[in-house]
Amino acid sequence: MTDTSPTADRMLAAYTTLRLGGPAGTVTVAVDTGEAVAAVRRATAEGRPLLVLAGGSNVVIGDAGFAGEVLLLRDRGVEVVSEGAGEVLVRVASGEPWDEFVGYAVSNGWSGVECLSGIPGAAGSTPIQNVGAYGQEVAHTIAAVHAYDRIDDVQREMTPAECRFGYRSSVFKHNDRYLVTAVDFRLTTENLSSPIRYAELARQLGVEAGDRVPLELARETVLKLRAGKGMVLDPEDRDTWSVGSFFTNPVVPAGFFAELTAARGEMPHWPGADGTVKIPAAWLIEQAGFPKGFAGAGVAISGKHTLALTNRGGGNTAALLDLARTIRDGVRDRFGVELHPEPVLVNCEL
Repeated sequence: MTDTSPTADRMLAAYTTLRLGGPAGTVTVAVDTGEAVAAVRRATAEGRPLLVLAGGSNVVIGDAGFAGEVLLLRDRGVEVVSEGAGEVLVRVASGEPWDEFVGYAVSNGWSGVECLSGIPGAAGSTPIQNVGAYGQEVAHTIAAVHAYDRIDDVQREMTPAECRFGYRSSVFKHNDRYLVTAVDFRLTTENLSSPIRYAELARQLGVEAGDRVPLELARETVLKLRAGKGMVLDPEDRDTWSVGSFFTNPVVPAGFFAELTAARGEMPHWPGADGTVKIPAAWLIEQAGFPKGFAGAGVAISGKHTLALTNRGGGNTAALLDLARTIRDGVRDRFGVELHPEPVLVNCEL
């Protein structure tokens, strides 16, 4: 259905976790896959601009808003497709709130996504970003992504290889060809977590890396860690008015990293793919002179987590991006490392 209410009721700030963003031209709400596909097909046939939003947790929308149609995905549902041999295949509707699905999986003894507890947004958005946290990524458990192909006007069931998952990326990111309609996850049917890979989580649990713990304990501990960093949505806590991590951790060639440490001293890092090195963006930001709470005009770095840029009230998207540029440029000037935004930027740029 299409919302033709006054402009104030179409402010996109109402649909994003940042609570920022100007008006939409029109708003269409899809409560099932058929409605969503029909809306995309119409917009494609008529050559109209279309913005698809679900949880609005990984998007920064400009103050001018989006002049075209905004499609809100509000379909729900989790379906067991098959079960046996110690695993279950579940199909999750695109609009299903992600953390509700994780909680449902844990309560059913399905292992594989428990360390992704507390992440805001919808299930259909997770493959776009290849969402990851505390040693897990959705790419580890996705069996297939169901998507409508706007170019060929067909529904596709895409394999993980076709999704081209990478670090916080996939074939779906910055690409409006596909509308994700559902995601299939292959999970194990046991009450133990996947092996704990993330050092901070292992320390909090009091276990060694590679150990496994009860699913509920893993979920509770991750939620506690995320809440302590302002990464669990709370309307009363402005530190959670964000898109989570605003910058990705930079991945640099090993040779460049060696030169960097020779010039700047040792710094925390992890091995990346193909001999690269991943550097924590939060450490770079703090060392470049931007501590927690560093403020701009109505916006600030979270008081709990250096990677979260937050709306403190009274600010706007332009102010948020000004703050992001200041941080990006400061890190580049000090370390020669370029930070890149993790969220999708709509009608604005960094």
